[in-house]
Amino acid sequence: MMAVALFAGFALALDGFTAPANLLNIVRSVSVLGILAAGMGIVVIGRGIDLSMVSIMVVTVAIQLQLLQAGWSLWSASAVVAAITLALGFMNGFMVAYAGVSALFATLASSAFVFGFVRSRILTQDVIYIPETAGTLLWLGKARILGLPVDVVVFLAVVAVALVLLRWSRPGRFLYLMGDNFQAARTMGIPVRPLIVASFMASALLAWLAGVASAVSLQSMNTRLVNSALLYDVVLVVVIGGIGLSGGKGGMRNVVVGALLIGILLNGMTILNLPNIHQNLIKALILLGAIILDGQLNPRDEQTSQQGDI
Repeated sequence: MMAVALFAGFALALDGFTAPANLLNIVRSVSVLGILAAGMGIVVIGRGIDLSMVSIMVVTVAIQLQLLQAGWSLWSASAVVAAITLALGFMNGFMVAYAGVSALFATLASSAFVFGFVRSRILTQDVIYIPETAGTLLWLGKARILGLPVDVVVFLAVVAVALVLLRWSRPGRFLYLMGDNFQAARTMGIPVRPLIVASFMASALLAWLAGVASAVSLQSMNTRLVNSALLYDVVLVVVIGGIGLSGGKGGMRNVVVGALLIGILLNGMTILNLPNIHQNLIKALILLGAIILDGQLNPRDEQTSQQGDI
């Protein structure tokens, strides 16, 4: 309802807001954000949170592009980076599931460490461009499927696959049970620890995929994205879409609604020519209000307080 009301308000107040080109811009502007939010949503449904997504997105794609610049083939560079991505997701999941570290602090620390280590030891510049030899990636940046850019198609595909896996697969149903009542899920014999690790590995893979979609769209990866407000936008999409931070609630439909709402909001504020600092202030106020409302609708229980996950 909020998305519809916001869309109607901007459509009446702003000239050109409903133009087809602008509507496509709205969808395209939230495609990478939506892919990241899908990964974050999977972790949050399992009663966790992943604050390392933007760092993993930037680091993995930057390494991949640097390997391509060094002469590696696309497939070999992708295979190495896929292994690195899965290892990072496993590290996050292991710290939460087996070492008992709060997901909030584990992913915050791993985000800072991974980006700091890779940026100081491996990457030599802030912006890494797709080399001319990577013809497939350059082609994907200009390609259209059914009239839609590739990043939008990838977002829709991710949502569809995640929706099916969460709703109709056994691990998906176990994830909801674990997020809704962790102790009950453990008592029932659900392998909660491997499930936590798997959710963080899925989140890492989607972060890499979001980075690839962003890179083919912009023809480069800017490592300074780590210091942007992108992570807060991801959390905002999840919370405002209605995925309860206490776990076990919501799904990919909430991610789509939240992403479109943020896309409409950002597009409208950009047309109104609001400065970035004012846009960030408005988003922060919305996020704060959404978290307070989520706390009222989905109160923290004793298990969540003991885990300190959120």
